[in-house]
Amino acid sequence: MSTPTGPSRWRTFATATFLAGLIGFVGYKGQEQPGSSAGSQALQGQDWTFAEVSEASGIRFTHQATTIDPKVQMISAQITATGAGVSVCDFNNDGWMDLYAVSSAEGSMNGLFQNLGDGTFQDVAPAAGLADLNRNGVGCSTGSVWGDFDNDGHQDVLVYKWGQSELFRNQGDGTFANVTAGSGLEGWINSNTANWFDYNRDGILDLFVGGYFAAEHDLWDLNSTRIMQESFEFAHNGGRNHLYRGVGDGTFEDVSEEVGFRDTRWTYATVAADFDRDGWQDLYVANDYGSEELYLNQEGQRFVNAENIGLDGESKSGMSVALGDIWDGERMAVYVTNISKRGYLFQGNNLRVNFLDREGQMVQISEGVSADCGWAWGSQFGDLNNDAWQDLVVVNGFISASQDRDYWYQMSKIGLATGGVITDAALWPDIEDRSLSGYERTRVLLNRGRKGARFREVGLALGIDDRLDGRAVVLADFFQSGRLDMAVANQKGKLLLYRNQAESDSRWIEFRLKGRASGTDAFGTEIQIEHGTRKQMRVHTAASGFAGQNGPIQHFGLGENPGPVKATVRWPSGKTLVLENLELDTVHALEEPQ
Repeated sequence: MSTPTGPSRWRTFATATFLAGLIGFVGYKGQEQPGSSAGSQALQGQDWTFAEVSEASGIRFTHQATTIDPKVQMISAQITATGAGVSVCDFNNDGWMDLYAVSSAEGSMNGLFQNLGDGTFQDVAPAAGLADLNRNGVGCSTGSVWGDFDNDGHQDVLVYKWGQSELFRNQGDGTFANVTAGSGLEGWINSNTANWFDYNRDGILDLFVGGYFAAEHDLWDLNSTRIMQESFEFAHNGGRNHLYRGVGDGTFEDVSEEVGFRDTRWTYATVAADFDRDGWQDLYVANDYGSEELYLNQEGQRFVNAENIGLDGESKSGMSVALGDIWDGERMAVYVTNISKRGYLFQGNNLRVNFLDREGQMVQISEGVSADCGWAWGSQFGDLNNDAWQDLVVVNGFISASQDRDYWYQMSKIGLATGGVITDAALWPDIEDRSLSGYERTRVLLNRGRKGARFREVGLALGIDDRLDGRAVVLADFFQSGRLDMAVANQKGKLLLYRNQAESDSRWIEFRLKGRASGTDAFGTEIQIEHGTRKQMRVHTAASGFAGQNGPIQHFGLGENPGPVKATVRWPSGKTLVLENLELDTVHALEEPQ
């Protein structure tokens, strides 16, 4: 992949856009146009499709965007273009994966969809106390992350917001108590991401909350219209990132300054894992208007922003961080989405393999369809056809409005402007009813079964053809079929549920973890399996992708003739569990050794 790097990146985009505006629309080159049937024969001869079953399953939910201060109405469509999020949970511990989706408009309701185990779901959010959260004065929901912060065996949830995030304790009877007051989490943060992990290995969950817009901006009652980024590539005027240490009594202490989180970047997504293999969970961060960051955990005392490891070259609009295995179970990789629009701006998505232990680098290998998915948002790794290789799902599209009027030319005027003009939303060209990378479809990237992951795009062939403005995607076995299904949250659109209807002889195995010393969720646990000549690895995380969470069960496809399966489980506490000759096509409940 060849793309501009360094400070010239956005200027290159702006010039190209200006010229495009003079000579007419420049579309994708070498890539399907909207409505194309490209890839429709990619799976010819295979009986494998996804069926969109949200309505049939009882899921009727549409995200509503918030309405902000009219002083910035000329670009309110851009400012309010996030907020649709979805997470997988098992809030009632019945073994069936549930869904929690958030809306953003004042007065709109969030939805908690209980999986009834018969192929249908029921919205129990009002009875649970998790529906009416978008209230005047407390901000709007932008996502959720589930974790058992009090170690009582029931998943609790933090709903993060532009405004006052809210913490809910699961009372074990289908209801949740709002315990935000007095928790230490009362601050105003305009957040698009949050993540549970145990950074100091004391068995109590800690919480990272990323800032996007600076906290001094009440987006519904602005004191100033100077709320936008100072640069399209190196912005440092966003919100503060916060790390809250779990005290153990249901309260949290803000230790951000103490441990080294001082940045004011425009953070969009995070994932926690032990990247440098020292036994302590690190934090990988994707930032809008700037490069990715990897914060290395120094034995639970400090976090150091790793430098010169290959993260500062490509990303300028990082939106999603997904963690996956594309290196035959030997080392993990991260996938970070960006913006690509042929003829205008090509940043490309990044697929980085973790070679910190050898070359001291996160090595970029993305190319072809994995690099170019359009204006990409949420992403997740998962073995969709159980062939023992992880595939990728990417949801796309920014603003779908007029199909005849486009905003890319107007963006060139801001792209060429100085920092002072960029920062002031009142000086941006009015978007009116124009689209900006609208009507882009969800991409399904099938792993061709080689170390290093070469993908082919097969979404249309599988029946996944929606062109809504996708934000979050999550993968889970919702119907207990041994196959990964997917749910997609769309901005100002329906929550979609795709049921995996693959029929094959491929085998599978799943694991559900329960920690002791590592906390009941056991976030950060690594599972490596061996079968035949193959190895595979998963890391059990909370948040993943963009505004998403995949749930408490780790899924492995095994192919048709896997042979005996051995699993090695490494808990964050340092304990190791080795299991051999595991039963296939079943979920194994594993508990951390005493």
